[in-house]
Formats: sequence, C-alpha cells, structure tokens
Amino acid sequence: MVFKSKNTDLNFVDGVGFLQFPALTELDFINHAFSTRIGGVSECEYKSMNLNFTRGDDPECVMENYRLFCRAAGFDLNSLVSSHQDHNTNVRCVSKANCGIGITREHDIDSVDALITNEPGVTLVTHYADCTPLFFADPEKKVIALAHAGWKGTVAKIGENVVEQMQEKYGCDPSDIIAVVGPAIGSCCYEVDTPVYEEFASLTELKPAYFTKTLGHGKYLVDLKETNRRILMDAGLLSINITISDVCTKCNSGLLFSHRASNGKRGGLVAMMCIKE
Repeated sequence: MVFKSKNTDLNFVDGVGFLQFPALTELDFINHAFSTRIGGVSECEYKSMNLNFTRGDDPECVMENYRLFCRAAGFDLNSLVSSHQDHNTNVRCVSKANCGIGITREHDIDSVDALITNEPGVTLVTHYADCTPLFFADPEKKVIALAHAGWKGTVAKIGENVVEQMQEKYGCDPSDIIAVVGPAIGSCCYEVDTPVYEEFASLTELKPAYFTKTLGHGKYLVDLKETNRRILMDAGLLSINITISDVCTKCNSGLLFSHRASNGKRGGLVAMMCIKE
C-alpha cells in the first residue's frame, strides 16, 4: 500500500491505522483522528476496521473495533457520542450526559449530522464512506465540532450551519475557527448526473465553475471539498485557517472504505475529536 499526501498524516499504533491533520495536531487542547480500514477484526467486505453498526457486520466485531481504535488513537471508549446521520443539516450540542449514545447506548434523537461541544472528555463521532468530514476547532473559546457533509448536506450548507451554532451557543468568532475538510471522494472521482449537478450549479454565490466540470452526455464532476471550503469562507472563516485534505477515498479504497469503489459493499469510517481533560 502506497499512501501519499501533503497535508494528511497516516499513523500506526499497535497495528491500527488512522489519519491526522497537522493543522489540528498543532492545537494542544484537542485530540482528533480519522479511521482507516487497517487494524480491526471484521471480515469479508467489512475488513477490517469497520466502525459502522448498520452495515450488517457482527455487532461484537464492530464493538471490538471501537475498543482497538480508541486505544490506538488515544480516546476513552466511554466518552464517545455518535451522530445519527440522514444527510440533513441538523446540529446537536452535546455534553458528558450524552456519552455513549450511538455506541454503548441507543440513539435518542434522529437526524443529527453534526455535533458540537465545549466540554472536555466528550468525544464527537461522525461516520463516512465517501462523504465529506468537516472538523472545526476554536482555540479561543475551546469549542469543537464535527459535521458529515454528503452532497445533500453540502448543498444545504451544513458547514455554515455549524459555524452559526458555534457563534450562537458558544460565542465563537468565525475568524478564530480552524477547519479541516477531511478525506472524501475527490473531484477526480465524484461523477454525478444532471439533477445533482443542478443542485450545485444553483449555488451561484459560490461560483460553481470552480467546483463543477461538464463531461458531456449528462455527466459532470463535482468537487465536494472545494464546495465546502467556499461555504466555510462565506460563513466567515479565514482561508488561511481552512485545510483541505488531498486524500480521495475512492482512489485510496484499499486504505479507506469507499461506497462508490465497493458498489455499496463496505464498512464505515469515523471521524473523532475531543477536548482533552
């Protein structure tokens, strides 16, 4: 396996592989990681670090994968709080009272694609297999957030919604927020048809020519990462504070689960982030 990236680090601890981003590693008040397929106990199409309970994998294997991943990446298993994603833009503020939800406890709220906290010892968890992970950290107010931006969430500007909630609930200044647009299917591989293209083309204020390309015969390429970058800048983040991971999940499907590369036969990846206690 060959992994090349200019702004995303691949780490291995006890045989478990995970990605981290220097822009966030520099912030000493948080821990963060993005999972890979490497180092778990799942088999077949879930091999091996599947962290999704809803794909048909043995739940005991998924739970063991969480144990292995948390131990390797430095998270407390009991601190996890999971999203409950449906490609919407709903944001949930969570605290220690919510720890375990979606992992060791049942989900208690439907339709949650983004999580925010300002409490140390609460680990946010969101789920992926081509969609775009958005990491947010405010080093001034000590607030963090994670968001799942599929194409629907991207077009509906979930990133902007997260920034607004960080402002309203925690008094964050967008110019202080550090953001990473994480590994996702890249513009090299994300081909869509006319109805999806038209949704992106409708974002005229973001200048769609910079994140769409016509292939002909009703097919187009869309750059989810660049779209999200422009949404974040429009929400007040500084360009210098936004990192776009250069890792494409489909191009790296041996390392990362990709829905498109596997035709839907796959496990799931997670993003995790917490404020250190």
